[in-house]
Amino acid sequence: MSRTASKGEATRDAILDAAIALAREVGLGALTIGGLAERVGMSKSGLFAHFGAKEELQLATLKAAQLRFDEQVSKVAFQAPRGVERLRALFERWLSWAAAQRQPGGCLMIAAASEFDDVPGPVRDFLAEQQRGWLLGLGRTVQFAIDSGDLPADTDCEQFAFELFGLILSTHHHVRLLNDAHFLASARRGLERLIVAPPRHNA
Repeated sequence: MSRTASKGEATRDAILDAAIALAREVGLGALTIGGLAERVGMSKSGLFAHFGAKEELQLATLKAAQLRFDEQVSKVAFQAPRGVERLRALFERWLSWAAAQRQPGGCLMIAAASEFDDVPGPVRDFLAEQQRGWLLGLGRTVQFAIDSGDLPADTDCEQFAFELFGLILSTHHHVRLLNDAHFLASARRGLERLIVAPPRHNA
């Protein structure tokens, strides 16, 4: 990689960090080239060279947020052994990422999903695909716990993932909107109840 290319990528990464922070504050729909240019101290034309239209900027911001989520949550959690230990690690990393931090807006993906859930277009499509992938990843993690003998063989992975994701959404809502961190403990208790009494097929 050339020095020029490396510098250009570093500049783009810094711009996207600012875009993520701004989108958390004002909402993804309100993220504009002009607003971001003011935040990072660049000209609008300079940012257009990186992203072009507003929708392209929104998608680039979501993809950058997803990459940072994968690096700080998924990759770290998947270093834990397969089984319920990995389930707990994944849940704890998500809590640290979205709910426990005092950053404005919490998880950009969850906030944007609520904002764009009935707005057709590429942004909604990306968010829907990302959420499907997250649910599939949760389901695979549950299957690993079954394969490891930590969960019963007839555990319903899809239902477990659905309920676990419900805990995630509920925790985000309660901690961010109600500003009450004791719901973090409630979330952990919810996970442990799922582990002790997981949903079963044909139950």
